[in-house]
Amino acid sequence: MTESDRTPDQGSAADGPKYADRVYRSVPGVIAGVMLLGVAAWLIIDAIVSGTGATPWVALAAAPVFGFPVAAYTLRPVVKSNDQRLLVRNPLRTVVAPWATVEGLRAGYSVELFAGGRKFQVWAVPVSLRQRKKATRKAARAAAAGDPHLPAARNGKLPRPDQLDPTRAWSDAVVANLQEQAERHAGDPGAAGEVQATWCWWVIAPTLAGLVALISVVLAT
Repeated sequence: MTESDRTPDQGSAADGPKYADRVYRSVPGVIAGVMLLGVAAWLIIDAIVSGTGATPWVALAAAPVFGFPVAAYTLRPVVKSNDQRLLVRNPLRTVVAPWATVEGLRAGYSVELFAGGRKFQVWAVPVSLRQRKKATRKAARAAAAGDPHLPAARNGKLPRPDQLDPTRAWSDAVVANLQEQAERHAGDPGAAGEVQATWCWWVIAPTLAGLVALISVVLAT
């Protein structure tokens, strides 16, 4: 459920290895989105080709009303981090937070980012209570068996900055990894700046336009 670009940039030995953006997203969400869009495309094309009367026009108007929100809520969400900033791409907004502005992250029933005195939801990292309970049982069994890797993982001493704690649920491991990055880079000169939150108009505008067209077509029939 995580995708990470681990290609190191060239740097001096004193500076240590530098990594490209680490990327985190929900793979099941992406798969569900692709399947929904595929089914919707098949139904819409069938309605356009085989439909009669106003049916093809209704199908055309409904396409952006369904397609853009589905893509926004399943394919678009992603979290990217590097040595300078944290980027959170939600369905309708993109948040860019330099590490100096990140006050913390919290994984409760959902993942939340606190930056620049504001709170943002992190859609790309869904919380699974079932997965969390499963990870807790797995960690307990590993501790009882004397797993030598468990103490290092629990203390946050991971071999690479893009490696997640295998003893935690995925969402909790991602939050812990991002929190560690925030603490590590908070004082870096290149991590300063202001939080930027921008709306995703390429999703909002076509959806609203399609909704207006759909209502017009339905009222005209």
